[in-house]
Amino acid sequence: MKILTADIGTGTQDIFLYDSKLDIENGFKLILPSPTMRMYHRIKEATHKGESIALTGKIMGGGPSAWAVEAHLKAGLKVYSTPQPARTIDDDLEKVEEIGVVLISEDEAKELPESVTRIDLKDFDFEEIRQVFTRYGVSLDDLEAVSLAVFDHGDAPPDISDRQFRFDYLDERIKERNDLRSFAFLSDEIPESMTRLQAAAESCMSANTPVVVMDTAPAAILGATFDHKVEERTNNLIANIGNFHTLAFRLNSGKIDGVFEHHTGLLNMEDLETLLVSLAQSTLKHEDVFNHHGHGALIYNAEPYPLDSGEFNLVITGPRRKMMNGISTSSTLRPYFAVPFGDMMIAGCFGLLAATADRIPELSEPILKSLSNRTGSDIAPWDI
Repeated sequence: MKILTADIGTGTQDIFLYDSKLDIENGFKLILPSPTMRMYHRIKEATHKGESIALTGKIMGGGPSAWAVEAHLKAGLKVYSTPQPARTIDDDLEKVEEIGVVLISEDEAKELPESVTRIDLKDFDFEEIRQVFTRYGVSLDDLEAVSLAVFDHGDAPPDISDRQFRFDYLDERIKERNDLRSFAFLSDEIPESMTRLQAAAESCMSANTPVVVMDTAPAAILGATFDHKVEERTNNLIANIGNFHTLAFRLNSGKIDGVFEHHTGLLNMEDLETLLVSLAQSTLKHEDVFNHHGHGALIYNAEPYPLDSGEFNLVITGPRRKMMNGISTSSTLRPYFAVPFGDMMIAGCFGLLAATADRIPELSEPILKSLSNRTGSDIAPWDI
């Protein structure tokens, strides 16, 4: 049984092909530039050449790609866009027009002169990934599922803060089902407001197989729980320090006791330590994070975690985890850098696998067996 997983971040897209015939450490992996970084470089190249551009396709991760569009406009060059990809810049299309983007229909996009460079936006290019695997003799024609993780702020109403809307969504998911897997959906279950999750699912429909989508940080944190040292503890505070966002969950036997989410670029090591200690002690308040331009914080269990006991783990994962490297020796925190199955970079893919087992129960037995750390295959890669 094969499942293709992809954790799509700001810096990289981390891809893992799960094969139930193999020990999980032998699965094939790709760490590639993220789609938003690739769009950034394509737009930057068009800017250098003085070319007008037309954005087509779907909403995708912003950040670098949106910054490149703004730089293109500031250079005095034209940017056309159909409505869907324009929402990559801002969900409010009036604001997109205000910065100078010309909104056009799909038909109008087809009629633009050849001198206008077309740039097709999407968070995941299944056919391109299929071609990479095919070149190495690995077929993706027999997949049982595709599972993707992307970060989605959600399409907030005009009168509601994007940050508050995102955090209300986290709260809603936790209250509906207190489990990290509650952030995963089959393609026909995705909430209407989660437009990026929907676009990601649509981007791989050519795979002709069930699609599971999930938020990136919960996927990475769920994946980190399969590190054997994390599994040993009942109480874990796990922080995913991503390139753009830092999200931390307090977990008690897998149940979520508390959470905060902030923008990584607004934090230093001391800020992080303060937030993590406050989360562990159940003293962190929503306004402590929101008023510092983060998303927010919630405590579901007022009982503090025992920072000075051997029953508690502070677990760190994510591409910017080195922010915790220089923590003071006088600190009550002793961070452990999780490496599930020996690879931090694809922790999100392991979380996606666990979520896929949850959303598609008929696939769960081999997946959970592979993730259990207790059984191994006697089949080597050269035997398949």
